[in-house]
Amino acid sequence: MEKMSSKKMKKPELLAPCGDLYRAKLAISYGANAVYLGGRKYSLRARASNFSEKEIQEICSFAKDHGAAVHVTVNIIPHPSDFDGLKEYLQNLAAYGVTAVITASAAIMKLAAECAPSLAVHCSTQMSVTNASAASFLAEKLGIQRVVLARECTLKEIARFTAECPIETEAFIHGGMCVNYSGRCTLSNRMTERDANRGGCAQSCRWQYDVYRNGEKISPDDFPFTMGSRDMMAGHEIASLMRAGVDSLKIEGRMKSEYYVASVVSGYRHLIDAIYAKQDDLSEEEIRPYIAEIMKGENREVFPGNYYGDAAEKGIIYHENSNAHVNHDFLGVVDSYDPQTGTMIMVTRNPFNLHEAVEVLRQGDSTQCFRMDEIEDEEGNRLEQSRAPMKRLRIRIPFAVRKNDIVRKVSNDTD
Repeated sequence: MEKMSSKKMKKPELLAPCGDLYRAKLAISYGANAVYLGGRKYSLRARASNFSEKEIQEICSFAKDHGAAVHVTVNIIPHPSDFDGLKEYLQNLAAYGVTAVITASAAIMKLAAECAPSLAVHCSTQMSVTNASAASFLAEKLGIQRVVLARECTLKEIARFTAECPIETEAFIHGGMCVNYSGRCTLSNRMTERDANRGGCAQSCRWQYDVYRNGEKISPDDFPFTMGSRDMMAGHEIASLMRAGVDSLKIEGRMKSEYYVASVVSGYRHLIDAIYAKQDDLSEEEIRPYIAEIMKGENREVFPGNYYGDAAEKGIIYHENSNAHVNHDFLGVVDSYDPQTGTMIMVTRNPFNLHEAVEVLRQGDSTQCFRMDEIEDEEGNRLEQSRAPMKRLRIRIPFAVRKNDIVRKVSNDTD
Protein backbone atom coordinates (compact mmCIF):
# COMPACT_ATOMS: atom_id res chain seq x y z
CA MET A 1 0.00 0.00 0.00
CA GLU A 2 1.22 3.54 -0.79
CA LYS A 3 2.44 5.62 2.09
CA MET A 4 -0.22 8.08 3.16
CA SER A 5 2.05 10.81 4.49
CA SER A 6 5.70 11.64 5.08
CA LYS A 7 5.06 13.25 8.47
CA LYS A 8 6.71 11.80 11.55
CA MET A 9 4.79 8.95 13.12
CA LYS A 10 3.57 9.38 16.65
CA LYS A 11 3.39 6.44 19.00
CA PRO A 12 -0.27 5.46 19.58
CA GLU A 13 -1.80 4.10 22.75
CA LEU A 14 -2.02 0.31 22.83
CA LEU A 15 -5.42 -0.51 24.34
CA ALA A 16 -6.00 -4.04 25.63
CA PRO A 17 -9.09 -5.96 26.76
CA CYS A 18 -9.54 -7.57 30.15
CA GLY A 19 -12.34 -9.70 31.51
CA ASP A 20 -11.14 -9.73 35.09
CA LEU A 21 -8.65 -8.11 37.46
CA TYR A 22 -5.89 -10.66 36.82
CA ARG A 23 -6.01 -10.19 33.05
CA ALA A 24 -6.12 -6.40 33.45
CA LYS A 25 -2.89 -6.40 35.45
CA LEU A 26 -1.38 -8.90 33.01
CA ALA A 27 -2.18 -6.69 30.01
CA ILE A 28 -0.50 -3.68 31.61
CA SER A 29 2.50 -5.76 32.66
CA TYR A 30 2.94 -6.98 29.07
CA GLY A 31 2.93 -3.48 27.62
CA ALA A 32 -0.59 -2.11 27.24
CA ASN A 33 -0.80 1.67 27.74
CA ALA A 34 -4.46 1.32 28.68
CA VAL A 35 -7.03 -1.37 29.39
CA TYR A 36 -10.77 -1.40 28.87
CA LEU A 37 -13.17 -3.37 31.00
CA GLY A 38 -16.82 -3.72 31.91
CA GLY A 39 -18.54 -3.29 35.20
CA ARG A 40 -21.24 -5.67 36.35
CA LYS A 41 -23.94 -3.36 35.04
CA TYR A 42 -24.34 -1.14 31.99
CA SER A 43 -21.81 -3.13 29.95
CA LEU A 44 -21.89 -5.52 27.02
CA ARG A 45 -20.04 -8.84 27.21
CA ALA A 46 -22.21 -9.95 30.13
CA ARG A 47 -20.56 -13.40 30.02
CA ALA A 48 -17.13 -11.93 30.77
CA SER A 49 -16.24 -12.00 34.45
CA ASN A 50 -16.49 -8.21 34.64
CA PHE A 51 -15.51 -5.99 37.53
CA SER A 52 -17.01 -5.08 40.85
CA GLU A 53 -16.59 -1.46 41.85
CA LYS A 54 -13.95 -2.51 44.38
CA GLU A 55 -12.01 -4.22 41.58
CA ILE A 56 -12.30 -1.13 39.40
CA GLN A 57 -10.75 0.86 42.23
CA GLU A 58 -7.92 -1.67 42.48
CA ILE A 59 -7.09 -1.71 38.77
CA CYS A 60 -7.15 2.11 38.67
CA SER A 61 -4.57 2.17 41.45
CA PHE A 62 -2.44 -0.47 39.69
CA ALA A 63 -2.69 1.38 36.37
CA LYS A 64 -1.69 4.68 37.95
CA ASP A 65 1.39 3.07 39.49
CA HIS A 66 2.37 1.74 36.04
CA GLY A 67 1.57 4.88 34.03
CA ALA A 68 -1.45 3.32 32.34
CA ALA A 69 -5.08 4.32 31.87
CA VAL A 70 -8.39 2.56 32.53
CA HIS A 71 -11.40 2.83 30.22
CA VAL A 72 -14.76 1.42 31.34
CA THR A 73 -17.45 0.30 28.92
CA VAL A 74 -20.91 1.73 29.60
CA ASN A 75 -22.04 0.60 26.19
CA ILE A 76 -25.45 -0.99 26.55
CA ILE A 77 -28.22 0.36 24.34
CA PRO A 78 -30.22 1.61 27.34
CA HIS A 79 -33.90 1.14 28.00
CA PRO A 80 -35.59 3.40 30.62
CA SER A 81 -34.91 1.03 33.52
CA ASP A 82 -31.20 0.91 32.65
CA PHE A 83 -30.76 4.47 33.94
CA ASP A 84 -31.50 3.44 37.52
CA GLY A 85 -28.32 4.12 39.50
CA LEU A 86 -26.35 5.14 36.40
CA LYS A 87 -25.58 8.70 37.56
CA GLU A 88 -24.10 7.45 40.85
CA TYR A 89 -22.14 4.76 38.99
CA LEU A 90 -20.54 7.33 36.65
CA GLN A 91 -19.65 9.55 39.59
CA ASN A 92 -18.06 6.59 41.36
CA LEU A 93 -15.98 5.74 38.28
CA ALA A 94 -14.65 9.30 38.22
CA ALA A 95 -13.80 9.10 41.93
CA TYR A 96 -11.93 5.80 41.44
CA GLY A 97 -9.65 7.36 38.80
CA VAL A 98 -11.16 5.90 35.62
CA THR A 99 -9.84 7.78 32.60
CA ALA A 100 -12.75 7.34 30.20
CA VAL A 101 -16.10 5.70 29.60
CA ILE A 102 -16.97 4.09 26.27
CA THR A 103 -20.62 4.47 25.31
CA ALA A 104 -22.95 4.11 22.34
CA SER A 105 -25.78 6.21 23.77
CA ALA A 106 -26.16 9.98 23.33
CA ALA A 107 -28.13 10.02 26.59
CA ILE A 108 -25.27 8.37 28.51
CA MET A 109 -22.75 10.72 26.88
CA LYS A 110 -24.79 13.71 28.01
CA LEU A 111 -25.26 12.34 31.52
CA ALA A 112 -21.53 11.61 31.92
CA ALA A 113 -20.59 15.13 30.85
CA GLU A 114 -23.06 16.60 33.33
CA CYS A 115 -22.45 14.47 36.41
CA ALA A 116 -18.83 13.31 36.02
CA PRO A 117 -16.97 15.89 33.94
CA SER A 118 -13.53 14.47 34.80
CA LEU A 119 -14.37 11.35 32.77
CA ALA A 120 -13.41 11.46 29.11
CA VAL A 121 -16.26 10.22 26.94
CA HIS A 122 -15.40 7.90 24.06
CA CYS A 123 -17.91 7.10 21.34
CA SER A 124 -18.24 3.32 20.93
CA THR A 125 -17.76 1.54 17.61
CA GLN A 126 -21.43 0.54 17.94
CA MET A 127 -22.38 4.03 16.79
CA SER A 128 -20.81 3.15 13.42
CA VAL A 129 -18.99 6.46 12.96
CA THR A 130 -17.36 6.33 9.54
CA ASN A 131 -16.69 10.00 8.81
CA ALA A 132 -15.23 13.09 10.50
CA SER A 133 -18.46 15.08 10.15
CA ALA A 134 -20.28 12.70 12.46
CA ALA A 135 -17.40 12.81 14.95
CA SER A 136 -17.36 16.60 14.85
CA PHE A 137 -21.10 16.70 15.54
CA LEU A 138 -20.77 14.38 18.53
CA ALA A 139 -17.86 16.41 19.87
CA GLU A 140 -19.71 19.72 19.49
CA LYS A 141 -23.10 18.60 20.78
CA LEU A 142 -22.15 16.00 23.38
CA GLY A 143 -18.56 16.81 24.26
CA ILE A 144 -16.96 13.47 23.37
CA GLN A 145 -13.16 13.38 23.36
CA ARG A 146 -12.55 10.27 21.26
CA VAL A 147 -14.34 8.29 18.57
CA VAL A 148 -13.83 4.55 18.13
CA LEU A 149 -13.99 4.09 14.37
CA ALA A 150 -16.41 1.65 12.83
CA ARG A 151 -14.64 -1.52 11.77
CA GLU A 152 -16.06 -1.01 8.30
CA CYS A 153 -13.60 1.84 7.59
CA THR A 154 -10.75 1.32 5.12
CA LEU A 155 -7.17 2.51 5.65
CA LYS A 156 -7.65 5.31 3.12
CA GLU A 157 -10.83 6.42 4.84
CA ILE A 158 -9.09 6.39 8.22
CA ALA A 159 -6.27 8.58 6.90
CA ARG A 160 -8.81 11.13 5.69
CA PHE A 161 -10.87 10.78 8.85
CA THR A 162 -7.97 11.52 11.20
CA ALA A 163 -6.81 14.45 9.09
CA GLU A 164 -10.26 16.07 9.36
CA CYS A 165 -11.33 14.93 12.83
CA PRO A 166 -11.11 17.48 15.70
CA ILE A 167 -10.87 14.77 18.40
CA GLU A 168 -8.88 11.61 19.07
CA THR A 169 -9.46 8.49 17.01
CA GLU A 170 -9.25 4.83 17.98
CA ALA A 171 -9.15 1.86 15.61
CA PHE A 172 -9.38 -1.90 16.11
CA ILE A 173 -6.32 -3.93 15.16
CA HIS A 174 -7.11 -7.41 16.45
CA GLY A 175 -9.85 -9.76 17.59
CA GLY A 176 -13.37 -10.92 16.90
CA MET A 177 -15.44 -9.31 14.16
CA CYS A 178 -19.21 -9.09 14.05
CA VAL A 179 -20.87 -10.18 10.81
CA ASN A 180 -23.33 -7.31 11.21
CA TYR A 181 -22.55 -3.63 10.82
CA SER A 182 -20.56 -2.60 13.92
CA GLY A 183 -22.31 -5.10 16.13
CA ARG A 184 -25.89 -4.08 15.32
CA CYS A 185 -27.20 -7.61 15.50
CA THR A 186 -30.50 -9.12 16.63
CA LEU A 187 -29.82 -12.78 15.77
CA SER A 188 -29.18 -13.58 19.41
CA ASN A 189 -32.36 -11.76 20.46
CA ARG A 190 -34.52 -13.69 18.03
CA MET A 191 -32.97 -17.10 18.53
CA THR A 192 -32.19 -17.17 22.26
CA GLU A 193 -34.00 -14.12 23.71
CA ARG A 194 -30.58 -12.85 24.79
CA ASP A 195 -30.21 -9.19 23.83
CA ALA A 196 -26.93 -8.71 21.96
CA ASN A 197 -27.06 -4.95 22.57
CA ARG A 198 -27.62 -5.25 26.31
CA GLY A 199 -24.79 -7.67 27.06
CA GLY A 200 -26.24 -11.07 26.21
CA CYS A 201 -24.96 -11.98 22.73
CA ALA A 202 -25.06 -15.76 22.18
CA GLN A 203 -22.87 -15.45 19.04
CA SER A 204 -25.54 -17.10 16.92
CA CYS A 205 -23.54 -16.26 13.78
CA ARG A 206 -20.97 -18.88 14.81
CA TRP A 207 -23.48 -21.69 15.14
CA GLN A 208 -23.67 -24.39 12.49
CA TYR A 209 -26.75 -24.43 10.29
CA ASP A 210 -28.38 -26.75 7.80
CA VAL A 211 -29.47 -24.70 4.79
CA TYR A 212 -32.63 -25.58 2.85
CA ARG A 213 -34.11 -24.38 -0.43
CA ASN A 214 -37.77 -25.19 -1.06
CA GLY A 215 -37.64 -27.77 1.73
CA GLU A 216 -34.56 -29.53 0.34
CA LYS A 217 -31.29 -29.45 2.25
CA ILE A 218 -28.50 -27.89 0.20
CA SER A 219 -25.65 -27.47 2.70
CA PRO A 220 -22.96 -30.19 2.67
CA ASP A 221 -23.25 -32.97 5.22
CA ASP A 222 -19.58 -32.80 6.24
CA PHE A 223 -19.68 -29.16 7.42
CA PRO A 224 -22.93 -27.26 8.03
CA PHE A 225 -23.12 -23.59 7.08
CA THR A 226 -21.75 -20.94 9.45
CA MET A 227 -21.75 -17.19 8.95
CA GLY A 228 -19.11 -16.50 11.62
CA SER A 229 -16.35 -14.07 10.75
CA ARG A 230 -12.64 -14.67 10.87
CA ASP A 231 -10.80 -12.70 13.53
CA MET A 232 -9.09 -9.44 12.60
CA MET A 233 -5.28 -9.36 12.61
CA ALA A 234 -3.88 -6.03 11.43
CA GLY A 235 -0.20 -6.52 12.22
CA HIS A 236 0.80 -5.65 8.67
CA GLU A 237 -1.35 -2.50 8.76
CA ILE A 238 0.06 -0.97 11.97
CA ALA A 239 2.51 1.30 10.16
CA SER A 240 -0.27 2.71 7.96
CA LEU A 241 -2.47 3.38 10.99
CA MET A 242 0.40 5.07 12.81
CA ARG A 243 1.24 7.14 9.75
CA ALA A 244 -2.42 8.16 9.49
CA GLY A 245 -2.23 9.53 13.04
CA VAL A 246 -4.63 7.17 14.83
CA ASP A 247 -4.35 7.88 18.56
CA SER A 248 -5.23 4.45 19.96
CA LEU A 249 -4.92 0.91 18.60
CA LYS A 250 -7.43 -1.45 20.15
CA ILE A 251 -7.36 -5.20 20.71
CA GLU A 252 -10.73 -6.97 21.08
CA GLY A 253 -11.25 -9.87 23.47
CA ARG A 254 -12.62 -9.23 26.96
CA MET A 255 -13.64 -12.88 27.13
CA LYS A 256 -10.28 -14.25 25.96
CA SER A 257 -7.72 -16.13 28.06
CA GLU A 258 -4.68 -14.87 29.92
CA TYR A 259 -2.50 -16.47 27.23
CA TYR A 260 -4.29 -14.54 24.49
CA VAL A 261 -3.86 -11.28 26.42
CA ALA A 262 -0.15 -11.84 27.11
CA SER A 263 0.79 -13.04 23.60
CA VAL A 264 -1.22 -10.56 21.59
CA VAL A 265 -0.39 -7.54 23.76
CA SER A 266 3.31 -8.44 23.84
CA GLY A 267 3.42 -8.95 20.06
CA TYR A 268 1.77 -5.64 19.23
CA ARG A 269 3.77 -3.78 21.91
CA HIS A 270 7.07 -4.79 20.36
CA LEU A 271 5.76 -4.27 16.82
CA ILE A 272 4.58 -0.71 17.53
CA ASP A 273 7.88 0.10 19.23
CA ALA A 274 9.88 -1.26 16.29
CA ILE A 275 7.88 0.73 13.72
CA TYR A 276 8.14 3.88 15.80
CA ALA A 277 11.90 3.47 16.20
CA LYS A 278 12.34 3.00 12.45
CA GLN A 279 9.72 5.64 11.52
CA ASP A 280 8.84 3.51 8.55
CA ASP A 281 7.31 0.22 7.49
CA LEU A 282 9.15 -2.92 8.50
CA SER A 283 10.34 -5.35 5.86
CA GLU A 284 8.72 -8.77 5.65
CA GLU A 285 11.75 -10.25 7.38
CA GLU A 286 11.60 -7.65 10.15
CA ILE A 287 7.89 -7.99 10.81
CA ARG A 288 7.75 -11.81 10.73
CA PRO A 289 8.69 -12.47 14.40
CA TYR A 290 6.13 -9.94 15.66
CA ILE A 291 3.34 -11.49 13.59
CA ALA A 292 4.39 -14.94 14.83
CA GLU A 293 4.15 -13.71 18.42
CA ILE A 294 0.70 -12.23 17.86
CA MET A 295 -0.56 -15.39 16.19
CA LYS A 296 0.50 -17.61 19.09
CA GLY A 297 -2.52 -16.33 20.98
CA GLU A 298 -4.97 -17.04 18.14
CA ASN A 299 -7.25 -20.06 17.65
CA ARG A 300 -9.23 -18.81 14.67
CA GLU A 301 -8.45 -17.89 11.08
CA VAL A 302 -7.55 -14.23 10.60
CA PHE A 303 -7.80 -11.49 8.00
CA PRO A 304 -7.11 -7.72 7.98
CA GLY A 305 -10.76 -6.79 8.40
CA ASN A 306 -12.10 -4.19 5.97
CA TYR A 307 -8.89 -2.16 5.80
CA TYR A 308 -8.52 -2.79 2.05
CA GLY A 309 -12.21 -2.54 1.27
CA ASP A 310 -15.27 -4.70 1.92
CA ALA A 311 -13.87 -8.12 2.83
CA ALA A 312 -17.14 -9.86 1.89
CA GLU A 313 -16.66 -13.61 1.49
CA LYS A 314 -12.93 -13.36 2.38
CA GLY A 315 -13.85 -12.65 5.99
CA ILE A 316 -16.12 -15.64 6.60
CA ILE A 317 -15.17 -19.05 8.01
CA TYR A 318 -16.77 -21.69 5.79
CA HIS A 319 -15.81 -24.83 7.65
CA GLU A 320 -16.43 -26.37 11.02
CA ASN A 321 -14.18 -25.40 13.91
CA SER A 322 -13.33 -27.97 16.56
CA ASN A 323 -10.95 -28.50 19.46
CA ALA A 324 -8.37 -29.59 16.90
CA HIS A 325 -7.98 -25.90 16.03
CA VAL A 326 -7.29 -24.86 19.61
CA ASN A 327 -3.75 -23.80 20.48
CA HIS A 328 -2.28 -26.05 23.20
CA ASP A 329 1.13 -24.34 23.41
CA PHE A 330 0.28 -22.56 26.67
CA LEU A 331 1.90 -24.74 29.35
CA GLY A 332 1.65 -22.65 32.48
CA VAL A 333 2.12 -19.45 34.47
CA VAL A 334 5.00 -18.64 36.78
CA ASP A 335 3.79 -18.26 40.35
CA SER A 336 7.17 -17.65 42.03
CA TYR A 337 10.92 -17.88 41.49
CA ASP A 338 13.61 -18.84 44.00
CA PRO A 339 17.04 -17.45 43.03
CA GLN A 340 18.76 -19.56 45.70
CA THR A 341 17.71 -22.86 44.12
CA GLY A 342 17.24 -21.66 40.55
CA THR A 343 13.70 -23.06 40.46
CA MET A 344 10.28 -21.69 39.71
CA ILE A 345 6.83 -22.74 40.80
CA MET A 346 4.64 -23.03 37.71
CA VAL A 347 0.86 -23.49 37.68
CA THR A 348 0.12 -25.83 34.77
CA ARG A 349 -2.38 -25.43 31.95
CA ASN A 350 -1.70 -27.88 29.06
CA PRO A 351 0.25 -31.20 28.98
CA PHE A 352 4.03 -31.39 28.60
CA ASN A 353 6.89 -33.86 29.05
CA LEU A 354 10.23 -33.95 30.84
CA HIS A 355 13.11 -32.65 28.67
CA GLU A 356 10.68 -30.66 26.53
CA ALA A 357 12.06 -27.42 25.04
CA VAL A 358 10.03 -24.44 26.16
CA GLU A 359 10.21 -20.66 26.15
CA VAL A 360 9.20 -18.01 28.66
CA LEU A 361 7.21 -15.02 27.45
CA ARG A 362 8.52 -12.38 29.84
CA GLN A 363 6.78 -9.19 30.83
CA GLY A 364 8.38 -6.20 29.15
CA ASP A 365 11.31 -8.25 27.82
CA SER A 366 12.30 -10.71 25.12
CA THR A 367 11.48 -14.42 25.32
CA GLN A 368 14.04 -16.92 26.61
CA CYS A 369 14.23 -20.65 25.98
CA PHE A 370 15.30 -23.59 28.14
CA ARG A 371 14.75 -27.32 28.48
CA MET A 372 12.69 -28.70 31.36
CA ASP A 373 15.15 -31.31 32.63
CA GLU A 374 13.96 -31.37 36.23
CA ILE A 375 10.28 -31.37 37.26
CA GLU A 376 8.89 -32.08 40.73
CA ASP A 377 5.43 -31.99 42.26
CA GLU A 378 4.74 -30.22 45.56
CA GLU A 379 5.69 -33.35 47.52
CA GLY A 380 9.13 -33.47 45.87
CA ASN A 381 8.37 -36.42 43.56
CA ARG A 382 10.26 -36.38 40.25
CA LEU A 383 7.91 -36.36 37.23
CA GLU A 384 8.30 -37.59 33.66
CA GLN A 385 5.32 -35.62 32.43
CA SER A 386 2.45 -33.35 33.43
CA ARG A 387 -1.09 -34.10 32.30
CA ALA A 388 -3.33 -32.27 34.79
CA PRO A 389 -4.13 -28.54 34.64
CA MET A 390 -3.82 -26.16 37.59
CA LYS A 391 -1.09 -28.19 39.32
CA ARG A 392 1.80 -26.46 41.09
CA LEU A 393 5.11 -27.89 39.91
CA ARG A 394 8.70 -26.99 40.79
CA ILE A 395 10.87 -26.69 37.68
CA ARG A 396 14.57 -25.88 37.47
CA ILE A 397 15.23 -22.93 35.18
CA PRO A 398 18.61 -21.38 34.17
CA PHE A 399 17.49 -17.74 34.32
CA ALA A 400 15.37 -15.50 36.52
CA VAL A 401 11.64 -15.17 35.89
CA ARG A 402 8.82 -13.13 37.40
CA LYS A 403 5.40 -13.96 38.72
CA ASN A 404 2.87 -14.17 35.84
CA ASP A 405 5.49 -14.82 33.14
CA ILE A 406 4.05 -17.27 30.59
CA VAL A 407 5.64 -20.65 29.82
CA ARG A 408 4.85 -22.22 26.46
CA LYS A 409 6.11 -24.68 23.89
CA VAL A 410 8.87 -23.54 21.54
CA SER A 411 7.59 -22.92 18.04
CA ASN A 412 9.80 -22.44 15.00
CA ASP A 413 6.87 -21.23 12.92
CA THR A 414 7.43 -17.59 12.00
CA ASP A 415 5.01 -17.38 9.09
